[in-house]
Amino acid sequence: MMVECIRLDKDCAAICRTAASYMSRGSRFATAVCQLCAQICDACAAECGRHAQLEHCRRCAEACRHMACVA
Repeated sequence: MMVECIRLDKDCAAICRTAASYMSRGSRFATAVCQLCAQICDACAAECGRHAQLEHCRRCAEACRHMACVA
């Protein structure tokens, strides 16, 4: 039931670290990586939102929505 949620959590965390790394060094590819990051954060927020009855999923969905807007 939560397999896709966990998979997307891991994808989201990994791409957020990658995006931060690209931005911190001023990479010319930072914008493209951040756009992908926003897409993955949106997908993670949607999936975690399906399990919003669980506190940690609700909080994760909120954080992912926020990061999708920032990226």
